[in-house]
Amino acid sequence: MKTTKSTCRACGHAGSPVLITRDYNRRLSDEEFTYDRCGACGLLYLDPVPPNLGRFYPKNYYTIPDSVAALGATLPAVQYKMEIVRRFASSGRLLEIGPACGDFALQAKEAGFEVEAIEMDPRCCEFLTQHVGVRAVCSQDTCAALRSLGQFDVIAMWHVIEHLPNALETFAFAAAKLNRGGVLLVATPNPDAFQFRVLGQRWTHVDAPRHVVLIPLEVLKKEAQRNGLESAWTTTDDEGARGWNRFGWEYSLANFAVGRRPKKWLRRLGRGLSTALQPWDRREGKGSAYTAVFRNAR
Repeated sequence: MKTTKSTCRACGHAGSPVLITRDYNRRLSDEEFTYDRCGACGLLYLDPVPPNLGRFYPKNYYTIPDSVAALGATLPAVQYKMEIVRRFASSGRLLEIGPACGDFALQAKEAGFEVEAIEMDPRCCEFLTQHVGVRAVCSQDTCAALRSLGQFDVIAMWHVIEHLPNALETFAFAAAKLNRGGVLLVATPNPDAFQFRVLGQRWTHVDAPRHVVLIPLEVLKKEAQRNGLESAWTTTDDEGARGWNRFGWEYSLANFAVGRRPKKWLRRLGRGLSTALQPWDRREGKGSAYTAVFRNAR
């Protein structure tokens, strides 16, 4: 493990190495990756970030549906996303950053929102534009893409911010793009999770090196306040987080094995553990992921 200190991307204080891991989820490389933790705010971040991060996103990273009807068939599983949004907004302009093929974007469109998207994958952008029927800006530079767009009533990032080398800068740009009363929604892995404490470097939600930053909820709240937003709602026990709890045990245990059969048995064991350990996973603040909604009250 490297011994040099780094500079925290959130507060500028010194960070020190705390975790060394590999690409256990996809095994695209045998390289080792080091995560530093800020001694002041607790931000966990990859240091250094590989210079060509795109090579860890293979062509099959996203599965493109055959049709919008096929995409629509998946919507019941993610209906909770629109239910969360509707607590805070019923209409208006909605931007999704990192929609992939657009299950939530399609939900939002069907719910009556005027939907736009920023997505880095050209195949996803083509599907979003031609099949889902939403405007998609194809860009790997989220900040530049945000600068090119207008103001929004809702901006959503569902498990996207952890992938961004400029995550907190993107958050600030998104905050500036909210209309008065607009909401910014972020769902992301929780570095304070019970699972992370138990599983460490093989926790599937580390997902090195694709997850370049794991942001404690308190850090994100401070970033929101710094950018003129107020916290409207946060939880680590919504339907999405509970799904990531199950996923976390199942696929993290599989990361301890190589080969289809051992992985299959460990995933089965993980499914059983996810049920047995629900009381620990579902404690507020300890779930595998959190969802946070911030409002522009200016």
